[in-house]
Formats: sequence, structure tokens, C-alpha cells
Amino acid sequence: MKFSFLLVLLAGFQLAHSQSAAEEKLLKKAKAIHKKAITIDTHNDINVANFTPEINYTQRLSTQVNLPKMEEGGLDVTWLIVYTGQGELTPDGYAKAYANADAKFKAIHRLCTDIAPDKIELALTSADVRRIVQSGKKVAMIGVENGYPVGTDIARVKEFADRGARYMSLSHNGHSQLCDSNTGENDSVWMHNGLSVLGKEVIAEMNKWGIMIDLSHPAKTSNIQAIQLSKAPVIASHSSARALNDVPRNLDDEVLMMVKQNNGVVQTVAFRAYVNAKKAAAYTAKSNEIMGAYAKQEGFELLNRRALMELPAAAREEYNKKYTALTEKYKDKIASEVVAAAPPVDVKDFVDHIDYMVQKIGIKHVGISSDFDGGGGVEGWNDAAQTLNVTIELVRRGYTSKQIKKLWGENLLRVLDDVQAVAKKIQAGKL
Repeated sequence: MKFSFLLVLLAGFQLAHSQSAAEEKLLKKAKAIHKKAITIDTHNDINVANFTPEINYTQRLSTQVNLPKMEEGGLDVTWLIVYTGQGELTPDGYAKAYANADAKFKAIHRLCTDIAPDKIELALTSADVRRIVQSGKKVAMIGVENGYPVGTDIARVKEFADRGARYMSLSHNGHSQLCDSNTGENDSVWMHNGLSVLGKEVIAEMNKWGIMIDLSHPAKTSNIQAIQLSKAPVIASHSSARALNDVPRNLDDEVLMMVKQNNGVVQTVAFRAYVNAKKAAAYTAKSNEIMGAYAKQEGFELLNRRALMELPAAAREEYNKKYTALTEKYKDKIASEVVAAAPPVDVKDFVDHIDYMVQKIGIKHVGISSDFDGGGGVEGWNDAAQTLNVTIELVRRGYTSKQIKKLWGENLLRVLDDVQAVAKKIQAGKL
């Protein structure tokens, strides 16, 4: 009897050892692939208050993206976003939108030229990206989220290109002067039935000056018309598969197939509510309940995202520090109490969307994004420091080194090259 028991123990030990060895081998393989790949995250929001001599991305701030966290996670390229919320379609509204965009352009340039030129550099082409990565520095690129700051001045498209913008979406949450937004699905109220006349002109200007057209946020009708009008490939900078999670911000199969035919790329987004809305809602509700109880014990008032974003930058940073300290103090209790009742959306759920789109439209048309500091992040990839975890999950699912490199950056760089090649032809009068 004792001998049989010992055999069982030995078998269990050997199995555990075998599993541990296999996991170590997988991790070693993932690290090697991750190191060789150019890792690009195409959507990271910014706050200009974090681009000053005193507070900036050389520090390990509470932001999900900054240089120390990029170093820790092996993230090479961050697309910093010139985001503008939708306001009134009036001269005053356009003026305020432009001022907001102007401040963010200046902040990104300030980081790269004044604050940390030895650590990060702005890239305008794929050749720039490769050169900067080879030099050992991190790479910044610029995307414009919402064409609202263009106003009615078509010349601003070239201005934004000259200032480094390499993609732009024509709307955000709310219809812009350029196109209808996906938010029209909520109330069935539309403004343009797709693109406006000005929006169509902007598409042509973006093609001419080498700015990738971004399908994230506009309505399906807007996106279909944009793809049909564009002379160059398009991207979705941060969208997932609607077939897996039916929310207006994701792309359905019809649009995915159009992106494939257009030779574009969809940057799968690790945003909880876009990955799995039901799971995200359940986790948030339970987390707020448990966190609320511990916060009350500490005399700390929890704020919802809207209230937090309305705080002055310094107050928001202080809140984030206290919130982080609170979650760190109670992380074990929170994890056990929340996760047991409502598991969080995690890297596996996120990679399910990558799998789906790879199978649907092919490996060359799929990429990776987070929407960090704009609401993005999933369990396991909740800031730039955890970037390796995405590669680990891809390796676990059998993706090859070549495929992972495509997903992490090569597909996006290919589209950028194609868009800039088309721009040169248009400028030369050959297209």
C-alpha cells in the first residue's frame, strides 16, 4: 500500500516537473521572439500635464504607458494620440478643438525633442521606426483621434501630416462635421448617412499627404464609404471583432472582409468592454462593491471615470496614486473576493479576438493595440510593463515567430509604407 502511494506521489511530482519545464521552455521561447519583434501599440492616449519638465514619461508615473514601463515590458513603439472629444459644430467649437489638438501635438514633440531626446524619438516612416529601434531608443508616433480639429479648413490635413500625424479617424463618440459616428446606433440619429461632402474631401487629402485612414469610432456606413473612396489601405487603430462581442465600436465581418480586400490592417484592442462586454460589466460591478467597502474603511472616495477625467491633472495624478496604493494594500483580498465571483477579462479573452480575425481575414491584416490611458487594458496586459504576456499567450497558441512579428508590427508598417507610396504618386500626379 505504501509502495503504491509512493508511486502516485512520484508520478505527481514528475508531472508537475514536466509541466514546469514545459512552461519554462515556452517562456524562454516567448522572450526570444519578443526581443526580436518590433512591438507596436497603435493607441495610447495622453494628458499634456504629463509632458512637462517636472512630470513626464521619463518617470514611472501611474499612467499605463511611460518610458520605464515600456522598457520593462519590451514595448518598442507607442502611438501617442491627439484626441479631441466631440463638441459643437460651430466656429467656436472648431477653434477650441484645434487648440486642444495643437497642445497635444506640441506635448508629443516636447517629449521627443526637449524632455527625453536620448530616450525616445518621433518616427514618420517605417524606416525611422527600424532605425530608432536599432539605436536602442523607444519610438513615438502620432495618431489623431477625431478629425473634429480640422474644422472646415482642409489645409489642416496637410498641417497635421507635417506635424507628424500618420493616422486619423474622422469622428469619435458623436457625429463630426466629417462623418457619422458609431454612437448613432444608440439612438438611430444620423447626420450625414456616412461621410459628409467635406469628409470625402478629407479622405482624398489624407491619401495625398500619407495619413492612414482610421476606422475606429466612425459608423459602419462611414467606414464602408471611406474604404471605397480611399486609394490607399486603411487601418482600424483600436477595434476588435463584433462577431465575438456585439458592440458598435467593433468591426463586423462585412467590414473586416473589406479591410482585407483593401490590404489594410485591424489593430485588435485590449479594451475590456470591447473584448467581452458582459464579463467586463460583471467584474466592474463586483470590483466596485468590494473596493468600495475597503475604500470606505480607508476614508477614500472612489470616483467613476467621468468624474476622474474632470479633475485637474495634478488632482487626478494624486487620486491615481492613492487608488494604486489602496489596490496594492488589498490586492490579495480583492483578487480572491472579486475573481471568485466575477473573473476579469484577460489576455486569453483578448487573444481570442486576434485568433478570430486571423482566421477570418488572414494573419497579414491583424495587429495589436491597447487603448492604454484611454480606458484600455485587460488582466495580464494592463500596462506597458506587461506587454510580454501577449507574446506568451500567442506562443502558447502556436503562433510562429514570423507570425508574431507580423501581428506586433510588421503588418502595420507595411500599411504605412503602402499609404506613403500612394501619397507620393498622388503628389507627383501619377495617381
